[in-house]
Amino acid sequence: MTKVDADGATDAPATGGGSEHWLGNLLVCTFGSFTTIVGMTLLLPFLPLYVAELGVTDEAAIVQWSGVAFGATFLSAALVAPLWGRLADRYGRKPMLIRASLGMAIAISLIGVVGDVYQLVGLRLLTGLLGGYASGSYVLVATQSPKARSAWALGTLSSGIMAGNLAGPLLGGFLPPLIGIRATFLASGGIIFVAFLATAFLIRERRRPGRAAAATVRGGLAAIPDKGPLITMLITGMLLMFATMSIEPIITVYVAQLVDDPARVTVTAGFVMAGAALGSILSAPRLGKLADRVGPWTVIVGCLAACALLLIPQAFVTEGWQLVLLRFLMGAALGGLLPCVASVIRHSVPEHTVGMALGYSTSSQYVGQVAGPLVGGYVGGHFGMRAVFFGTCLLMAAGAAFTGAVARSRRGRGEGAAEGLVEGAAEGASPPSRRLWR
Repeated sequence: MTKVDADGATDAPATGGGSEHWLGNLLVCTFGSFTTIVGMTLLLPFLPLYVAELGVTDEAAIVQWSGVAFGATFLSAALVAPLWGRLADRYGRKPMLIRASLGMAIAISLIGVVGDVYQLVGLRLLTGLLGGYASGSYVLVATQSPKARSAWALGTLSSGIMAGNLAGPLLGGFLPPLIGIRATFLASGGIIFVAFLATAFLIRERRRPGRAAAATVRGGLAAIPDKGPLITMLITGMLLMFATMSIEPIITVYVAQLVDDPARVTVTAGFVMAGAALGSILSAPRLGKLADRVGPWTVIVGCLAACALLLIPQAFVTEGWQLVLLRFLMGAALGGLLPCVASVIRHSVPEHTVGMALGYSTSSQYVGQVAGPLVGGYVGGHFGMRAVFFGTCLLMAAGAAFTGAVARSRRGRGEGAAEGLVEGAAEGASPPSRRLWR
């Protein structure tokens, strides 16, 4: 009979390399990731208004403080993601999700009662420090799902995360006129608290190895015998977010050149941003399922190459709907990257370092998320907006060529078995299929 301890951990044998509760865990993690991402992005449409409400009157200062407040969360989250991942490896993934959901519920609710802009920035920093639910969910789903279904499961989780990125700004534009800005934060905190309750009572994590066994294994990056796949995936994750975010600073100005009616500029720009997120939501589970069949490396190279090709016509569009369609298609191509990146990392490092490795992956994505707008804004302002698309195209093409070369080199040297040695050392498992390297 399966035994479940007080933390929801089970000592039942893994089924197909995963926990028998993996599907329920996936549903809870998807819901929790959706709500926490909504909480992080909710304030985008009304952040300048809130900054002004907190006493900042100068227009330039409002813009500056808005940027600082928004970026603070992602900066602090990038710094601590590897730490939370390593603690998850040591103490279990479920406790980290409980910590993140409860911490974010409290921090986001408190943002609704701040008295000045310094408190706002401080709580945004605290939100990033205490957060990490989505990245923690990647760790839990990657390690608890059967290996034959891991890419599909991660694709489903990725859809929930992208849905949060899409719904957050939409709800941020809809709720404040109805209930007020401060009440919007309180409502968001309340929904995340529901995710905390679901995480605490519904997630069942497979029992972690004993501390005595864990102590015999080297920790940190030194415990990863072959760091090549991890480094390649860190670069890929950074490129993904760079390509997604590089257009953000120029999008409204670029759309204004395509749309005759000034009243339709912001609406069209909103559709452009939503189109990429919607494409990722729809494609992530399907590309994840494809990766389970043909191998994640093949899907990664194909997605990077498709994104590079789709960036070229975006520089030559003449109508707003054309840009919306192309961003939707690009989002569909990019949707397969995150689940495949997580799948490769999960298969390429020892079990006891998966959380740490995925934490580094999350940090690299945040780097791309910060660098994309900075570089895109600089290039667009100094070399023209078309140069942003061309420059991003070259980076994505270089990423596809580099990833393909790494995969071919390792497959040619017969190093596909390296993952099997890693898994076997950590779990006593047999080597995985060479399909991983296709």
